[in-house]
Amino acid sequence: MPSDRSRPISPGDAPRLQSDPWSWWRQQMPVAKRWSYLDHAAVGPLSAPAVESMAEYANQCSSDGDIHWPKWNARLGELRHLAADWLGADRDEICLIPNTSTGINLVAEGFPWKPGDNIVIPDGEFPSNRYPWENQRSRGVELRIVPHNNGAIDLDDLFEHVDQSTRIIATSWVGYASGFRIDLAELVQRAHQRGVLVFLDAIQGLGIFDLDLRTIDVDFLAADGHKWLLGPEGFGVAMIRKRHLDLLRCGNVGWNSAQQAFSYDTPNLVLRDSAVRFEPGSGNMVGAAALLASWKIFQAVREAHGSRAIGDRVIELATELDRRLQTAGAITRVPTSPNHQSGIVTFEVPGIEPAAIRSAAAERNCVVSCRGGGVRASIHAYNNVADFQPLLDAIDDARQAS
Repeated sequence: MPSDRSRPISPGDAPRLQSDPWSWWRQQMPVAKRWSYLDHAAVGPLSAPAVESMAEYANQCSSDGDIHWPKWNARLGELRHLAADWLGADRDEICLIPNTSTGINLVAEGFPWKPGDNIVIPDGEFPSNRYPWENQRSRGVELRIVPHNNGAIDLDDLFEHVDQSTRIIATSWVGYASGFRIDLAELVQRAHQRGVLVFLDAIQGLGIFDLDLRTIDVDFLAADGHKWLLGPEGFGVAMIRKRHLDLLRCGNVGWNSAQQAFSYDTPNLVLRDSAVRFEPGSGNMVGAAALLASWKIFQAVREAHGSRAIGDRVIELATELDRRLQTAGAITRVPTSPNHQSGIVTFEVPGIEPAAIRSAAAERNCVVSCRGGGVRASIHAYNNVADFQPLLDAIDDARQAS
């Protein structure tokens, strides 16, 4: 069984978690002691529980070898269960993956394409959600890229490019540069009415926004855990509907793909009846333990305050940053509807290069990125409004230096 170190919640945490979950969460984040960290859409900082889990794993492997292997292997199963519960999916639909790109390629390379088929994606997707589909051109598959309107995705425009040969619509839940959050329920409903499957790159939304796959019937999903979920790089989750398991060719197989995975002396390649068939070899146990430890912070807040609490908090903070940036003379690109907003606030300051603002922010211990021709701030639930002031001061610094 996992040790208590995988559980960041203690009885003493409960009152604070109920009364002020955001400051409680902030105490779990060592990065907040030094930095105004507004770069979660790039790489999120590790939580303290994640670091403790990684250190425990390293120490035990160093001192005892594989003696504790069963305990750490159990973390893989515990994470799979947590991911399934979080998403409202079946545990057998969860596949643990090294990164989002791997999850996308499971579908892109495994799908039974025929010459003349097509895939529809919005323009402005992160390359990981474009290249694997583009790579199918060698199999006679057309990639249709639908223009967006300043980052906004119009579903009517998207479906104008869908026809009887469209097999998959692949889209990000939240645009990595624009911060635009797509109307996922309507997208899936309209796609399925046309017999089209939906792949969701969920990396910029998973953990923040509520997604219940029991009511929104996404066909495939993938997300890395190193951004908003505050886990380490190189570990994430995918979801493949059970009804589609045999639709996808399992092209990357290994000992763990088989139903009798530990029957080394009598190998028999009969694939598992679950998405674990797409996990060919040894699991990344330290990555699983760290992501599990961080994800339990989210779980604790959700259980105490409801499934929408984290997303509502993030939208509230992003709206406040948007207001302050506009007051400071910035031009922001935040969607007008809260239903399309996210934790990403991309902005420009006339006459100042985005890189100059990013550098000035770093001098004030504030971390942001440059994306989409502007400065991208990405706010998490544990941030607070005090984290915004160094960025606003950095804009003044950059103005004076220009």
